[in-house]
Amino acid sequence: MKFNKLISILIILSSFAGFTYFEIHRKADKAVLNIINAAEIEVERNNKTSEVICIPDVKIFTTDLTQSYLPQNKKLSFEDSIKMGYLTQNFAEDVLSNKRVKLKYTGKENQNCKYADIIIKKESYRQMLINSGFVPEINDKNFNKQLEKARKLNLVILNHKSNKYHKLDCKYGQAAHDAVLLPFKQIPKDAKPCKFCHIKKDKIKKTSNISTYPLVISNGSIKMYLTDLTTKLKPDNQCSSLACKEILNQINNSKTSIDMALYGWDNVPEIYNALKQAKSKGVKIRIAYDNSTNNYYPETINLLKLANVSFGDTPKILMHNKFIIFDNKRVVTGSMNFSKTGFSGFNSNCIIFINSQEAAQIYKQEFEQMINGKFHNEKSSVEHKTVQLGKTKITPFFSPKDKIIVNNIIPLINNAKHYIFIPAFIITHEEFSNALINAHKRNVTIKIITDATNVSSSRSKIKILRNAGIFVKVENYAGKMHSKSIIIDDKYVLAGSMNFTKSGETKNDENFLIIEDERLARYYRGFFEYLWAKIPDKYLKSNPRAEGKSSIGSCSDGIDNDYDGKIDMEDEGCR
Repeated sequence: MKFNKLISILIILSSFAGFTYFEIHRKADKAVLNIINAAEIEVERNNKTSEVICIPDVKIFTTDLTQSYLPQNKKLSFEDSIKMGYLTQNFAEDVLSNKRVKLKYTGKENQNCKYADIIIKKESYRQMLINSGFVPEINDKNFNKQLEKARKLNLVILNHKSNKYHKLDCKYGQAAHDAVLLPFKQIPKDAKPCKFCHIKKDKIKKTSNISTYPLVISNGSIKMYLTDLTTKLKPDNQCSSLACKEILNQINNSKTSIDMALYGWDNVPEIYNALKQAKSKGVKIRIAYDNSTNNYYPETINLLKLANVSFGDTPKILMHNKFIIFDNKRVVTGSMNFSKTGFSGFNSNCIIFINSQEAAQIYKQEFEQMINGKFHNEKSSVEHKTVQLGKTKITPFFSPKDKIIVNNIIPLINNAKHYIFIPAFIITHEEFSNALINAHKRNVTIKIITDATNVSSSRSKIKILRNAGIFVKVENYAGKMHSKSIIIDDKYVLAGSMNFTKSGETKNDENFLIIEDERLARYYRGFFEYLWAKIPDKYLKSNPRAEGKSSIGSCSDGIDNDYDGKIDMEDEGCR
């Protein structure tokens, strides 16, 4: 017995020693937080603060328009230097973004940083930088290849605030406080050329190969509206999107009732005044709303004053729906919050308008439960019914009773033959991710565009999906990739309010549509491919900051894009 007890103690001590050894080595790794430039890297400290590391004994090209680097032994123009800086920055982001690294300190430091080499997978980052041709004064073996590639770039300066773009040598572009270097094809369609740069209109036609995409399609009793985060760089309280105009039109045409299930509300005067006018004409307004968003959507309380009847859910679980029923005959639903970032088209959303009394009655069954105080798992399941509207079939589902992802979405993923395209705000659902990986193994083409806000969270499945070989791009615009949609095989569009998360499926109040229609699926696929082309390929590997110079418009939009309490130039990413 004593011998067995001694063995048990030794096993416990060995396990503890092994765990301690693992923890010491794990903590020796540092997470790369930000790449200021290719020779200045911000990494975490053990106490959850950060420090800046400078790579010793290298001079590198940067995208700093006020401090270009011109090697003495090379005949380079200012434009050459900036273009090389663009490539150098991309190289650093490809190698280091979102990685854990070790540091080999030199013992030197200055007021801005400590000098150290960065070791990634036992390789010296400093040597990788030199070998790639980006430090010509030490080793220019590959410098000429990089320079040849750089000179082919058609870069411009985009001033976020003025929404004007400039040539690299333009003094007005160089003086802009909120500017970013971009390939010409990535500038927003509504950006205007600086008149002092003399960029001719015929050059725009020859160079730009990505136009805007039509944002509405109608198929009989169904209309699909999309909003494009690449062309709207700043939200406003105007009802400027086509989806908002549709809602405004439906409010104005309502005769008896408007039932709203909303997550949050911002006062957009045209919509608010239309609701006020409708009520004055005798239209009954009822609102089921979320009780947890009082701080984020403080204007919700003003909207509730218009309601004849209203009811809010428990603050602990989200009432995350965004749908409206008009006269018990028509429904607007989708991913768009009734906010200025939604109504103005700043965020990318998918909104569905359904002109069908049969569909409206299904949504009304769900709404009646909430307006009478039953939310979440207190609700009864709504009858599952497929509504045929011409050539289109639609089937509404509601969380949490329907277990939408496991029971309805994953079977469609498992049966996909050709492609699955997903514009999504966040993906954390394990079974959902596993189904995508299995589809990828069956040679189904999978592409995902996700928002920059949540991509690095501990629950995000983006790293797992990328490691499995699935193409995932992270958007680099100020607005959110707020859609919660899937397009499958030119046959299905899946869209609604539900994020692809466990809480979206099993806790929150959500609604989700499975639409079977080839024309709508092909249209949405085209929009997805349009967005895919506008996001640089480097964001297949690295992740831009939600608020920073790499996210177009995020440093001048007046929005706290990464929810850290800092807006625009207050945020470290913008400075």
